[in-house]
Amino acid sequence: MFARTLSKAIRPQTFGFVSKSKLHSSAFLRNDTLPVPDPSKTSVSPKIEAIVNDISKLTLLETSTLVQELKIRLNITEAVHVAAAAPANNSANSEPAEEKPVEKTEYTVKLDKFDPNQKAKIIREIKSILPDLNLIAAKKFVEGAPKVIKENIPKADAEKIKATLEALGATIVME
Repeated sequence: MFARTLSKAIRPQTFGFVSKSKLHSSAFLRNDTLPVPDPSKTSVSPKIEAIVNDISKLTLLETSTLVQELKIRLNITEAVHVAAAAPANNSANSEPAEEKPVEKTEYTVKLDKFDPNQKAKIIREIKSILPDLNLIAAKKFVEGAPKVIKENIPKADAEKIKATLEALGATIVME
């Protein structure tokens, strides 16, 4: 039944190398090898044939360079090859894949130390960054350095706080 449906769906004239009798045979359904078209009968443009002949004359090192240049020129990323090669990956012979470091999205800003001559300006800035602190609490906060100013804030906010406090003479650490 399947062979009849298959023979109706795939017309022999579309695949000249598979005969209609082959479609009805059980050998075709058992995944036996299909006849391969004769390469001498296939038509290849002379331009492609010349390229293939030139590439086949290259050494392994030259071929590797060619592949790298084509990847650059055609903007092909390695992810395509990794995804295609994933099913064939052999755990015994495989090397660990290079993982790109994950970009942090949230940072912790920490006051590490400060210039004692700029202490008053840093206390005022800490008070404006942390509105819950009064002047005395902000002074104790600064004097108790190293202390965490803010946690889990976006990179842009962390860099803004860092730049502001470093301009006043504080040493800030972003984690």
